[in-house]
Amino acid sequence: MTIETPKSVRELSLFEDARKRLDKALKYVSMSEDALRRLKYPKASLSVSIPVRMDNGSLKIFQGYRVRYDDTRGPGKGGVRYHPNVSIDEVQSLAFWMTFKCALLNLPFGGAKGGITLNPKELSRQELERLSRGYIDAIADFIGPNVDILAPDVYTNATIMGWMMDQYSIIKRQVSPAVVTGKPLMMGGSQGRNSATAMGAFYAINTILPQFEQIPQQTTVAVQGFGNVGAILAELLAQAGYKVVAVSDSQGGLYAPQGLDIPSIRQYKNENRGMKAVYCKDTVCDIVEHKIISNKELLALDVDILIPAALENQITAANAPDIKAKYIFEVANGPITSAADEILEGQGVRVFPDILINAGGVTVSYFEWVQNRSGLYWTEAEVNQRLEQKMVEETEQTWRIAQNTGASMRTAAYIHALNRLGEALDAKGTRDYYVNNKW
Repeated sequence: MTIETPKSVRELSLFEDARKRLDKALKYVSMSEDALRRLKYPKASLSVSIPVRMDNGSLKIFQGYRVRYDDTRGPGKGGVRYHPNVSIDEVQSLAFWMTFKCALLNLPFGGAKGGITLNPKELSRQELERLSRGYIDAIADFIGPNVDILAPDVYTNATIMGWMMDQYSIIKRQVSPAVVTGKPLMMGGSQGRNSATAMGAFYAINTILPQFEQIPQQTTVAVQGFGNVGAILAELLAQAGYKVVAVSDSQGGLYAPQGLDIPSIRQYKNENRGMKAVYCKDTVCDIVEHKIISNKELLALDVDILIPAALENQITAANAPDIKAKYIFEVANGPITSAADEILEGQGVRVFPDILINAGGVTVSYFEWVQNRSGLYWTEAEVNQRLEQKMVEETEQTWRIAQNTGASMRTAAYIHALNRLGEALDAKGTRDYYVNNKW
């Protein structure tokens, strides 16, 4: 006998699930009907096919997407991900989240996102370059420094961003560094961009935990997703005195109740391209005794802080009851479904939302865009100082909203973002303005 999943949960698309998060926030926000209608749908969506000549001479066609959800507060802004699960539903959802993230951090951007459906590990570097340049060929008329600005995301990096910026510049016959952020430094990239998402999350965590009198040295942490962001954040937390007891990537994870040696694990992973290389290889087993665990087991560990830093929908109604962490900081985009949110809230788990916690990346992307347009570049210390100020300020404001309303931090973050979006949308004119017809 099987237990049927309710239709509302089983058939809910990622985008529908993302929009459900607004329902609670709208109870606390006075928005015009016009503004709400505009936020229900993306402004523009583009689907393209990208032909790539492979190294063996064959031709392969890849599917690419770009969605600009809203540009009321400024040009679209959002990353480009390379992943087998990329779809228009996923890209549209990510663009939706970016809209609120930029409003929450008070950045002069709207929300956008892009992606290509593929497994990038199956392509050579030459094939990846041809694919990246082909993607820009296909969407060049859809993007621009004042229209829609690209950035790295899952399985894309500074090198790929450099190819994209260069291809756009070739097409436009002018050097256009501000069309892409997250570029190599020598192509107009910003100091601190590579670590920005992790640094932003670190600043937010350090702002929030004192509210609960949680001391770093007495706080255990598990990080799901030991990629660039998760690995840097794990090391930052370890350096600050937190006890990082578990980390994992797509191949599995490591668990040591007494704490892991994060710098050594990062080094081995970078050298051997995978967590499996860490499992009792060479001298790493001498560093600390550890247990090999799965991603599923990591999520259910009895730790103070759980950090999902991989992909969306990692914690669902099915596994939410197994969560034992006191606090969850969403470093990935959409790692918890709305159904799981309800369960976690009932269990007393404090969830701190992605649109706030992982906003360091888009914030420093904004700094890079500003530097590109002004021609004046900042040091890494200046970038981190500006980032810390921004993250602390918006985290504190969101916390105050949560305390004043009694809402969760996720709902408070959407309230904060909706207030700013509503003002911008209403500034273009509402039904009441035109009906009253008064100056």
